[in-house]
Amino acid sequence: MNKFKLSGFADEIDASLEVQLKGFNQLGISHMEVRGFGGRNVSEHTAAEVREAKKMMDEHGIKVSSVGSPIGKIKITDPFAPELDKFKHILELTHIFEASNIRMFSFFMPEDGNNDDYRDEVVHRWGQYVDAARGAGVMLLHENEKGIYGDTAARCLDLIKTLDCPYARLVFDPANFVQCDEDTLAAFELLGEYVTYVHIKDSRLSDKEIVPAGQGDGNIEEILGRLAARGYDGFVSLEPHLGSFVGLAALEGDHRSVVSEKKSGLDTFKIAADALREILARV
Repeated sequence: MNKFKLSGFADEIDASLEVQLKGFNQLGISHMEVRGFGGRNVSEHTAAEVREAKKMMDEHGIKVSSVGSPIGKIKITDPFAPELDKFKHILELTHIFEASNIRMFSFFMPEDGNNDDYRDEVVHRWGQYVDAARGAGVMLLHENEKGIYGDTAARCLDLIKTLDCPYARLVFDPANFVQCDEDTLAAFELLGEYVTYVHIKDSRLSDKEIVPAGQGDGNIEEILGRLAARGYDGFVSLEPHLGSFVGLAALEGDHRSVVSEKKSGLDTFKIAADALREILARV
């Protein structure tokens, strides 16, 4: 039997943290990847607000698997100093949440440019994240994403190998690779040894629409099977994107995925959770 631990982005249920937590209790999910609550991104909350949020999470028996930060979701040409300050704030919040993972990105590239031209600047900026997090006891997890430097498996691998840091690893997001026309199985074979966290989101190659796990071209069941065979005992985090939710536009910027116009909520999250659990029962 696999040893996967289930988590998810509860802000796709509702903007209210209380509704998020009650929803996860109803779905039997004991961890959450905290990204937004109260209508604001996690990075916009103060330490005092996060302490209150943590108390509420404790009352509902929900732990934080990862802080789903927006770090690295700025243009590579934007000033970096404010982003580094935001990262240091996220580090503080991560400790309050008693979490050990921070989800991050590698900067939006100019649409008319060549990603490889910005490689050195991406590595330099990530090096500053690594320096700031030294001794913090957290894992910095780069997520592949459309429009950023690390959109392809090859560039994700280049970044993580160049950093050569034991606390810098990868989130594997199958849908995001599909939306970049990457073969997810080939991507996993290239990156597998550096993958310590998985997002569960699927997409179709034909129209790039987000669909429940197993209904797209992300090869999610095969990838989870390969992880299980390797003894993976980390998190698989539901990021349904089956409908719109508060904060989605800000997260996607000009690179929005094809998401249903239906409003997300507990019903769409349950569809995603049920689809994943069906797969996990076979893995």
